This record gives sequence, C-alpha cells and structure tokens, in this order.
Amino acid sequence: MEIKSYLNEQRQRVEHRLATLMLAPIGAFAEHIEAMRYSLFAGGKRIRPILCLAGAEAVDDDEAVGQRALTVACALEYIHTYSLIHDDLPAMDDDDLRRGKPTNHTVFGEAAAILAGDGLLTFAFELLSGPASAAIADQARLRIIHTIAHAAGPLGMVGGQSLDMLYEGQPVGYDELRRIHRSKTGALITASVVCGALVAGGNDEQTAALRTYGDHIGLAFQIVDDLLDVEATTAQLGKPAGSDLQSEKATYPSLFGRDTSRTMAREAVQEAVVALANFDHRADPLRSLAHYIVDRNK
Repeated sequence: MEIKSYLNEQRQRVEHRLATLMLAPIGAFAEHIEAMRYSLFAGGKRIRPILCLAGAEAVDDDEAVGQRALTVACALEYIHTYSLIHDDLPAMDDDDLRRGKPTNHTVFGEAAAILAGDGLLTFAFELLSGPASAAIADQARLRIIHTIAHAAGPLGMVGGQSLDMLYEGQPVGYDELRRIHRSKTGALITASVVCGALVAGGNDEQTAALRTYGDHIGLAFQIVDDLLDVEATTAQLGKPAGSDLQSEKATYPSLFGRDTSRTMAREAVQEAVVALANFDHRADPLRSLAHYIVDRNK
C-alpha cells in the first residue's frame, strides 16, 4: 500500500474529530482552553491515533468500528500532547521549540502550560468515559481506559520520564536504557494499537499479537528518534536538534553507536511484522506503518 496517502487520509480524519471534540475558547475558561488548543493544533504526524485506527482496522474494517475508534484515537493524542507540553518545561527538557513553533510555556507562561497539559490529560478521560465513546461496549471501554491510564501513568510514560531525568549525565546500561524508553515512549505506542483492537472486539490472541507488534515498533520509534536527534536539523525535527546530547540523556546511539542502533531499529520492525503473521490484508497499514517509522523524515 502507499503509506503516505494512507497517513494523509487518516490524519485528516483525526484532525477533524479532534476539532469536533475539543472545547471552544469561550467563556470564563477561554484563555486556559486556548493554551490547550495551541499545542493540540500545532501540527504533528498523529502517529499514535493513526496506530489506534490501524489496530482497529486489522481486526475489523467496518466503518462503524472505525468511527468508534476515532474517539479513542483522539484521547490518545490529547494525552500525547499533554506529555509534550510538560516535557518542554524549564524543569524538564527546557525546550523553546516544538513542531516548529514556540513551546507552550514560552507563549502562555509556565503555570498556564502546566495547567494546559493537565487539562488535556483529564479531558481525554472525560471523553473515554462519557457520551463521546458511549457506542463502545462497556466492558471494552473499561479495558481501554485501564490500558491507557496504565500506559500513561507511573509505571508507563510518566515513570519513564522520571527515569529519563534521573539518568541524565549518568552511565546507563542496556537494561536501564530499554526500561526508560519502553516506558517513556513505547508504552503509549503499544496502548494505541491495543486499544484499537479492543474497540474492534479483538479476541485475546489478536490483542496479544498487536501488543507484541506495538512493543517492537515502540522500540524502533525510540531508536529512530535518538538517531534523528544527532542526524537531522532543527528545521527537519521542528524542535532543537542535538538536545539529547546537550542534556546528556541516555540514548541508543550513545550506547551502541549509530550503525548498530540503525540495525536494531530495523530488526525491531521485522519482529513487529512477524507478530502480524496471523492477520490478513486488513493489517497491511500496520505493516507499512512499521517500515515508515524507521524511514520517517527521509
């Protein structure tokens, strides 16, 4: 399949639903909501929501299933955007550029940026538990909420971010490096694919296979991110290049070198595709997405 056309089509669907679901900047909370909207609509590839949609499609490509998955996909993007706002704060990575635009705290101030992130995170769970997702079966919806909360929480993304900061400037072995990135980056990527399967009514075998797929592409995604930090320009990245090196963060290139890291990423993609062996053509978008993750920014 032609992956760029697929990505563009799915991105447009996600953008439209994000705009439909998102609060309008009116009334007493207008300034707060404007700060939320600023980062949410600042661009981005929307990889996590698209993975959710592709995960649902791999199990059941019925249009109604895809519509139900869209709300979950948007909730995942709200959570991802919140994490970026907080990641950029002076107390964290102290970045002033994200997706080619000034970071949230440089525009609205630190306090407003923290609250914008908080607002996006909690609004995501309002959507998942409220009328916007009422068409999803109750048991599946509960599993989705738990899966996302676990992936975003202290044993997932937030925990990984804390380890990422803890190990800045410290010698790190492979086990620690893998733990950091499996939590910080991989957990929400895996959850995106798994939640797509849950929306579509996937059985235990299908869900487990897609979890394995997500684990492997999460690894590949992080390795490529690390490589791009040292190989791409600020204009290409939309954020400061070389920031990982400057902050002395634990990365795959710093531990294994660029060539070995690139090989590891491609091996992870191969393992991800193997995990889809029992799926038919409906999983082709996931297969193509795995390769795209390694080749993005080319």
